[in-house]
Amino acid sequence: MSTAAPSHSPPPVRLGDKLVGLGLISQDQLRIVLQEQKSSGKPLGEVLLHMGFVTEEAMRAALADSLGEQAISLKGIVADPTALAWLPKTLAKRLTLFPVSFDEKRNELIIASPNPHDIVAADQVNALLVGGPQPVWRLASAAEVLGAIEQLYGHVLSIDGILQELETGTIDMASLSQEIQGYSHPVVRLIDALLADATLRGASDVHFEPEKQFLRIRYRIDGVLRQVRALHIRYWSAMVVRLKVMAGMNIAETRAPQDGRISLSISGRPVDFRSAVQPTLHGENFVLRILDRKSGIVPITGLGLSEPQLNQLQLMLSRPEGIMLVTGPTGSGKTTTLYSILGHLNSEGVNIMTLEDPVEYPMPIIRQTSLSDAVKMDFAEGIRSMMRQDPDIILVGEVRDKDTAEMAFRAAMTGHQVFTTLHTNSAIRSIPRLIDMGIEPNVLAGNVIGIVAQRLVRTLCNRCKAQYEPSPIEVQLLKLKPSESVPLYRAVGCPACDNRGYKGRMSIMELLKFDAALDDLVTERASLKMMNDHLRQKGFVSMAEDGMRRVRAGVTTIEEIGRVVDLTELLD
Repeated sequence: MSTAAPSHSPPPVRLGDKLVGLGLISQDQLRIVLQEQKSSGKPLGEVLLHMGFVTEEAMRAALADSLGEQAISLKGIVADPTALAWLPKTLAKRLTLFPVSFDEKRNELIIASPNPHDIVAADQVNALLVGGPQPVWRLASAAEVLGAIEQLYGHVLSIDGILQELETGTIDMASLSQEIQGYSHPVVRLIDALLADATLRGASDVHFEPEKQFLRIRYRIDGVLRQVRALHIRYWSAMVVRLKVMAGMNIAETRAPQDGRISLSISGRPVDFRSAVQPTLHGENFVLRILDRKSGIVPITGLGLSEPQLNQLQLMLSRPEGIMLVTGPTGSGKTTTLYSILGHLNSEGVNIMTLEDPVEYPMPIIRQTSLSDAVKMDFAEGIRSMMRQDPDIILVGEVRDKDTAEMAFRAAMTGHQVFTTLHTNSAIRSIPRLIDMGIEPNVLAGNVIGIVAQRLVRTLCNRCKAQYEPSPIEVQLLKLKPSESVPLYRAVGCPACDNRGYKGRMSIMELLKFDAALDDLVTERASLKMMNDHLRQKGFVSMAEDGMRRVRAGVTTIEEIGRVVDLTELLD
């Protein structure tokens, strides 16, 4: 009597092989981890994380990929009160799911679950959300989901609600530094709610400014500071302790400036805050710079350059060695431009090294070094050290003095591409600034690839901008012909833009590409006028002219361009 051969299902792909297949680790690294696993007896995933071969996010993504799902991390997450209101805690706990964030524009509710394919859970959630948002499922570990449910449900999360809670209770200073039960404390929730609010409103900085009787809180949105809250001064001592704990600062030190960094998860994405505290007359002033990776790193095509400008920039980047400068005042988007350029050049075939004060956005493959007082290294010493690391491309955060400038030019002269920033008013004024720093004109000539100068201008709100006829002076600034009619727009203000008339920012730029004739003029110490005349013949477009291009396109106003650049040159 014959029996049918048993059917064999294919063996499941092991985690190590999956990670090798995805290119996250090499065969060598897998061998090292397997050896370590044998001696320690720990699970493979735990060993991989401990040895730093793969991040928790990458491993979660690998598992999600094999299941055909998108992963999400709930570590350090800041609660979204709107999202929590859609799903009750009892349901979330019973089905092991957590509402991460609510996207009003898309009408989507992002839900984290260890089993996004659970049909029973999906049916119950869909029934609850009838007529409401569309559920979007993401993969997260069961431990993270249950931890988030316990930590974030059942507490008042709106800023006004937390303040009301604070007014009726007393502040226990000791509990502020305890992370485990942190969310039970209103001050902890207040700081998280303020940081989440600032990030979601598109702020670039948050200022906590103590006065004699009250604490002023201001956000910098689209380059302009605006007051959002005023709290009683008695809350500030507890709030500053919480901020220092989050930033890894010394809470006992109140008379010296300190720097730190905070990492949070807001609306399901990682956001970093560079923080600095400064003693002032009425207490410690605390400022946070929001480093949102989602908006911080843009592709080179997303910088808003015109087609000729983009071609010009790509021509500059094609030169294998030399120095390229990005100039402008603080907060003009220089770092974003440099990171966009590095992202464009980044590949496995080149070694890119950066020296920053501090590193703002971590990038894959690129070797990034943060300068600090603790390492006792300045830019000049850092460049000298980096030159021994076999780099192809070097980014130096800023040229501040003669030593740094000399080392940067030495790196450019020895066959490296060097990118750095400088504080000058325009591209052409960088030349006398570098000579003034002590760089000889004959060294400067031939080693500078090009200079990019830029400013950030606010863009008009599309919902409320109003069309108008240009005045005679505006016609002159825009260089309009008598027969030419271009619709201009002015800022009005509506609820969508907080009654400012502007929403969002963009860059205006001028690109100065060095050629042999300009090198000769620099060597001969020619005047700025002579160099400017030569650039004009080559079709150089100034920042003011680039700004007028944006005005003609109807995306900003002449007043806004005039706020950041001198428009009188257009009247000559």
